[in-house]
Amino acid sequence: MSTTITWTDPAREQAFNAWLAPLAARHGLRLESLRPASADASFRRYFRIDAQDAGGASRIVMDAPPPQEDVRPFVHVAGLIAAAGLHGPELLAVDEAHGFLLLSDLGQQLYLDALRQADAAQADVLMRQAIAALVQWQARVDASTLPLYDGAMLQRELALFPEWCVQREFGITWTDTQQEQWARVAALLTASALAQPRVAVHRDWMPRNLMVGEGGPRILDFQDAVRGPVSYDIASLLRDAFVSWDEEREIDWAVRYWQAAREAGVPLDGGLQDDFGEFWRAMEYMGLQRHLKVLGIFCRLKHRDGKPGYAADLPRFFTYATKVAMRYRQLQPLLPLLEPLSGTFVEQGYTF
Repeated sequence: MSTTITWTDPAREQAFNAWLAPLAARHGLRLESLRPASADASFRRYFRIDAQDAGGASRIVMDAPPPQEDVRPFVHVAGLIAAAGLHGPELLAVDEAHGFLLLSDLGQQLYLDALRQADAAQADVLMRQAIAALVQWQARVDASTLPLYDGAMLQRELALFPEWCVQREFGITWTDTQQEQWARVAALLTASALAQPRVAVHRDWMPRNLMVGEGGPRILDFQDAVRGPVSYDIASLLRDAFVSWDEEREIDWAVRYWQAAREAGVPLDGGLQDDFGEFWRAMEYMGLQRHLKVLGIFCRLKHRDGKPGYAADLPRFFTYATKVAMRYRQLQPLLPLLEPLSGTFVEQGYTF
């Protein structure tokens, strides 16, 4: 095995080697080529290993240690993706008990890297492909077997912001009045999300979880998929953690998504079907819920998990959140809560 892979648990390393060795002959794997491929914000790790087939294709190995990780949702959603005719990893070998998976390799060019290098026209092509795949995901992935993205989950996510961002990152304790302001905003965002039609929600449909490929993007990191608000994933795509767009492009892509979703039969009732303005407002509310959650998660990664790099993108999310809070009168109470954290004086102004 490659010495570039480190293990903190010798028993897990032994179990991993015992699982992978028999697969080498079955799948033509070159064990000496095993090397790190990527890691993410969870406890999962990914390795790449070369195969001996004529094309020299590589494979991906997932190491998802229980009890921190459970690969069963990943396996389940991978099947839903395949049934929907979308491009996800093929499951070549599965050990659910130990959290080891052997997967097909979807490539090495992330959407995020491609978008950062693309000119305006190339970025438009990539984003339209991501939107088309999202519409197909929402129209064809069977959401009935996915966990419900209910009010309790939405509120738990929002609670990450005051706990980890406000208190832990900035050392601020809110007054009773400020806590009441926060509670009103959280209730508004939760109610807006729950009023939307429900579809399969990836929860991180963003350039870092899509790979460039022929015929459309390859989909990664889908194990947390739920049944929830229709606008969640398009909000994730347009207002990403690692790349931002001007609003003119956001609106253009949002309109294209909205039109394609209606044509594909994606549920857009509750006023979202006939009025793009209503859909845009619902998407902005949904995006704000996500932005506040991510602010909490990135601070938790820094303070609890020893991964400070994510905190570098906190300003991007403060910008997103402030922009939306300024735009809608009902969200005004959020502005004075954000200002001491973002370091930006926000003049109160409204467009809706």
